[in-house]
Amino acid sequence: MTDYGFLSILPPVIAIIFALRTKQVYIALFFGIWFSWIIMSDWNILTGTLATIEGLVNVFKSAGNTRTIMFSALVGALLLFIQYSRGVEGFVNKLHVLIVYFENKKAGYSRVIVQLLAMFTGIILFVETSISSLTVGTLYRPVFDKLKIPREKLAYIADSSSAPTSILIPFNAWGAFIMGLLITQGIEHPFATLIATIKYNFYPIIALLILAFVIVSKKDIGPMKKAEKRTKETGKLMNEGAKPMLSDTVTSFPPKEGVKAKAYNMVIPLATMVFMMPINLVYTGWSSVENASSFANHISQAIGKGSGSSSVLYAVIAAIFVAMVLYRAQGIMKMKEMVDLVLKGISELMPLALLMMLAFAIGEACNQLGTGLYIANVSKDWLSPELLPAIVFVISSFIAFSTGTSWGTFAIMLAISLPMATIHGSETNLVIAATLGGGVFGDHCSPISDTSIISSMSSASDHIDHVKTQLPYALIGGAISTILYVIMGYIV
Repeated sequence: MTDYGFLSILPPVIAIIFALRTKQVYIALFFGIWFSWIIMSDWNILTGTLATIEGLVNVFKSAGNTRTIMFSALVGALLLFIQYSRGVEGFVNKLHVLIVYFENKKAGYSRVIVQLLAMFTGIILFVETSISSLTVGTLYRPVFDKLKIPREKLAYIADSSSAPTSILIPFNAWGAFIMGLLITQGIEHPFATLIATIKYNFYPIIALLILAFVIVSKKDIGPMKKAEKRTKETGKLMNEGAKPMLSDTVTSFPPKEGVKAKAYNMVIPLATMVFMMPINLVYTGWSSVENASSFANHISQAIGKGSGSSSVLYAVIAAIFVAMVLYRAQGIMKMKEMVDLVLKGISELMPLALLMMLAFAIGEACNQLGTGLYIANVSKDWLSPELLPAIVFVISSFIAFSTGTSWGTFAIMLAISLPMATIHGSETNLVIAATLGGGVFGDHCSPISDTSIISSMSSASDHIDHVKTQLPYALIGGAISTILYVIMGYIV
């Protein structure tokens, strides 16, 4: 492999700077890919441009990449099925029964219960962060308003229960995307690796614990404390001059008219997808197991050796098939409607699929340039392996905060942090977790994060007020996580 030296770090650095300046992560990633191939083509612009196109095409040469992108597109179809069938509405109605029950209790008691219900709703809807944030905000806004809970608190709950849960329960597009990036970096068993990183993914765990503590203890700090005091004393749900972002819908596609809302139209397809993922892991990894001591051990090893990309793709296809049968049996949809919905759902998540393609392409380009190896070799004489996880966490946090995207951060940083972990002799799973956790932490703090914007929108909260009130809790979680990575760097 050609040694490009210092030039190898220019494409990801330029991509980061471009993202900071333009706030356009798609353009930034594409420019980083293009610049990589210009370097590898000896600065020949025409050859480099054509090589860039071929580099994007070659993303689909990897079966794992293709399956991951297909899964993400089909998740859009499944979510649209659930919305169109009024499954989400039926689920919301079931939760509303609980909300009304606690509404009629003593106000001090119901405030805590309703906030916990909002948090657990966000956790249950781990399949997709946007759906989680939108559902929590739009569902709980009326009862939060009635109980005089600040809009900022609702936005905080919606935001802090979505992304942390989605990365800790990886049976979703997040998991598929990260597994695809791990495959690009030569990880042989990406699902087993991803599961192994969960215990080290400190920030999402701490963010959920802080959220639960704040709700149960009623102990708020900083701007959130002022917001609670304002609402308690004046009844005002927002600050003077606040400009709330408004949204009354969960997705862009309206539910079908004349259909009774039933919760199981949402629960059954989603449960099918979640249930089928480990089943598919066992199936795809079964033949790879050797010398298992027992049937249970065989299953355990098969899950570790199974294909994550195949498992999530088969699972979402099974969920769509079950949804089709379920809705057709009830007379909710005919075949033409189903086909139209699949195509519409795929089109709605095409931006996500495009992001995945660009992320895989820049990861591969950085591999060929030897970016991670160069940084690792340059830093091995002065950077302590024990400090690498904490440094990776901080750098990932900065990139995610500046760009507003955790996924773009994962794409850039995993291509750098994994080779560094190998050369420095750091624990690989710890470094991967630091990269992922840093992306979520920076995204939580960023005013340009899509999940933060969606949380403000669904909660009808002033966006800047949401960022300000959430920031102290996120910073506490980030500080604790950094300290833990320093400690674990010496222990693991």
